[in-house]
Amino acid sequence: MTTATTNIAARAVDAWKVYGSGEAQVIALRGVDVELEAGHFTAIMGPSGSGKSTLMHCLAGLDALTRGQAFIGETQITGLSDSGLTKLRRDRVGFIFQQFNLLPTLTAEENILLPLSIAGRKPDPDWYKTVITTVGLGDRLGHRPSQLSGGQQQRVACARALVAKPEVIFADEPTGNLDSRSGAEVLGFLRNSVRDFGQTIVMVTHDPNAASYADRVIFLADGGIVDEMLEPTAEGVLDKLKNLDVTAGGA
Repeated sequence: MTTATTNIAARAVDAWKVYGSGEAQVIALRGVDVELEAGHFTAIMGPSGSGKSTLMHCLAGLDALTRGQAFIGETQITGLSDSGLTKLRRDRVGFIFQQFNLLPTLTAEENILLPLSIAGRKPDPDWYKTVITTVGLGDRLGHRPSQLSGGQQQRVACARALVAKPEVIFADEPTGNLDSRSGAEVLGFLRNSVRDFGQTIVMVTHDPNAASYADRVIFLADGGIVDEMLEPTAEGVLDKLKNLDVTAGGA
């Protein structure tokens, strides 16, 4: 295949991740090949232990592959120095985690701007205003995390990820600690950031409803990609997951 990869935000080539050795050895990824399109919302799903979080962490430069290659855009992150990885994560990648990871002593605005402050950069004023309006936090910027609901805290985390205009945002179970209403608000915001602003989002989730917000769902089992679904519905994803669980359970 000779297609250009300029529209690929992240990819893995023959990606293997092995933990431990001997009888304690665990193979988390088994030769995964995947391309994640720029300007799309991709969900990664699979049974517990399928390798979905490991794949995301290796693609994001948070963990190193045992064998194979991982790329952000055209940049091969496999083998980058610690300082090179730090710079890549700071300048080109955004993160949203299940635990909101906000600093309790900082206001919402200070938390949103923290990565830029660390990098010595100032936000684009128009883009900053757009992000704050989109996440609906205009009247909460002076509040500390303890004064915000869980949904508001996660929207602060979303704004923090977006404000630096990263090439790709990796979201690890972003609605895992939220009630259904707050979760729907956060997922709607992520969906809109892809549709309206061309953001690229890669999300690990176990929730079929959350996955239904994505353009594409990739299914993992036993460390390998076993299926995918375009324009997913919650019902279709749930059916696929049930089959994967049966297969994994019978393995």
